Amino acid sequence: MNSIAQIDSAPTRWTFAEPGPIAIGSESHKAMFCRMVLDTFDPYKPEVIDWPKLDPEPLARLTGLPFWTIAVETEDRASAHIAAQAKITTDPLMREAIEMIAFEESRHRRVLRALVDGYGIKLDNVPPYTPSRRTEWNFMSTGYGECLDSFFAFGLFELAKRSGFFPMDLVETFEPVIREESRHIVFFVNWAAYMQANTPLLARPWFAAKRLAHLGINGIARAGVASGADDDFATHGKDSVGVDIEIGPFMDLCLSENDRRMAHLDARLLRPTIMPTMVRFARRFMPG
Repeated sequence: MNSIAQIDSAPTRWTFAEPGPIAIGSESHKAMFCRMVLDTFDPYKPEVIDWPKLDPEPLARLTGLPFWTIAVETEDRASAHIAAQAKITTDPLMREAIEMIAFEESRHRRVLRALVDGYGIKLDNVPPYTPSRRTEWNFMSTGYGECLDSFFAFGLFELAKRSGFFPMDLVETFEPVIREESRHIVFFVNWAAYMQANTPLLARPWFAAKRLAHLGINGIARAGVASGADDDFATHGKDSVGVDIEIGPFMDLCLSENDRRMAHLDARLLRPTIMPTMVRFARRFMPG
């Protein structure tokens, strides 16, 4: 079987070449988070994947999942927003890194398309996506959205591995995709911090307000996730991978996987903190 990549559950640790403390907003900081993306690129090709043959029961589970159209739409929007941001980025190194992320997001879409075609999954008809002209706004919305969504995706992916609900060959085929998302969100939070530090003094409150607005908008959209409500994403997600686990232990798994997924990247890089902090607080009030 030609998988996306040779799966390595413990990827090689990446460390920036410059030693010592690195100030947020410095040229060294910019070089560090950009080089992280460029140096850890995985050149896999979705078109050469030999998808494993599924027995009728796991095939029905796979094709019956309700989110394939949304998943494809989400990758379309993300790659369009990030590619547009690359075009307006004047710094050559930062532009190269953002272009790489846009390519990887569009490749995620190709992986989904290959899976959909390979297993005969039917998608709803959706019109081509054209992003608005609010390029930086769209980029920040995508970045903060991925920071929040990836936190739960890491936990769900580990549940899928443990449950045996889908064949392991199929689950592990998506390992490089999940690994890329961890790189993307680390890049984004460092980009946001770098931009905040280098925005002209009078404009910094506006940039900070935009960051808070996107956190609020994306947070409200996912407000039920950490609550354990029956209709939230976390509850439906964990049920979809066939594991009977209470919401509290599932939150613990998301926290541990979130830490593990980014542990191989240089410790001087910033990590997303909003969702882990919220969940740790909410966890005090959950059973289990």
